[in-house]
Amino acid sequence: MITKEDVEHISWLASIKIEDEEKDEFVEQFNSILEYFHQLDEVDTDGVEPTYRVVDLANIFREDVARKSLSQEEALKNAPRRENGYFKSPRIV
Repeated sequence: MITKEDVEHISWLASIKIEDEEKDEFVEQFNSILEYFHQLDEVDTDGVEPTYRVVDLANIFREDVARKSLSQEEALKNAPRRENGYFKSPRIV
């Protein structure tokens, strides 16, 4: 069971400030989620093969063939800022 102290610790770990009014709500929500996992633990899975995804997927990658790349103009077409044929970004010092 998740307590208010657990919620405070989780918020500290996540560097998220949670107001006192919200803590009780988070306790309720976290415990609701954990209760759902307890329900899943009760499901009889004897004889059920483990699955790693819902649909059986074979190789979903495209063929590895050389193709014509974008021209410089096409690559820069939507750039908010460019200069001398390159992307221009703010200077970071």
